[in-house]
Amino acid sequence: MTKAYHRTLFLKGPAGRLEAMLWSSIRAGPALAAVVCHPHPLYGGTMHNKVVFRVAKTLHGLGLPVLRFNFRGAGLSEGTHDEGQGETGDVRAAIEYMSREFHWCQIVLAGFSFGAWVGLRVGCVESRVGELVGVGIPVDNSDLSYLIDCKKPKLFIQGSRDQYGARETVEALVSRLPEPKRAVFVQGADHFFAGKLDRVEAALRDWMVERHPELGEAAAP
Repeated sequence: MTKAYHRTLFLKGPAGRLEAMLWSSIRAGPALAAVVCHPHPLYGGTMHNKVVFRVAKTLHGLGLPVLRFNFRGAGLSEGTHDEGQGETGDVRAAIEYMSREFHWCQIVLAGFSFGAWVGLRVGCVESRVGELVGVGIPVDNSDLSYLIDCKKPKLFIQGSRDQYGARETVEALVSRLPEPKRAVFVQGADHFFAGKLDRVEAALRDWMVERHPELGEAAAP
């Protein structure tokens, strides 16, 4: 049985220290590591959000070391909310940490809601990030046009009844994006995927194993 390590730590962020949690294991996993970004901190979003937790759990189950962190002003992280601008520096601090700790790994950058809007913006231009995962992207009230020039592999998982990202708006955006890309709509799910988080896990797992078949072997008991 593989032993997993869960460690709480503080990252050096541009507005002060950032509270974070790292999941890793002693087994030799794939050459991938993940950073997962949480939803809007002014509406209760933290790294302990259920969607963020399940995304992190799925990636870790595939053998990836996974880092979650609290944006500035959330939880025990220092600083104050900056409407998604300064938060890009928080994402870069998380990427920097994972690149140091797992220097042989390419980063998978995942985010939910606000975390997707901020995180993917950094991931598109950050050379250490190889793949992007946006869950519940808030396309109805946020500008995600930066994705149009992003040629990195992109997975989007959206509830068909997401109140912040209507299916037709997501489809219109994704249709303009370069390959590789995939949009998965969870039928009947709202923004928080209540009662349907297993579908989020399955969509993420399928995409990752399809792109990296060795992950299926890593996840085997």
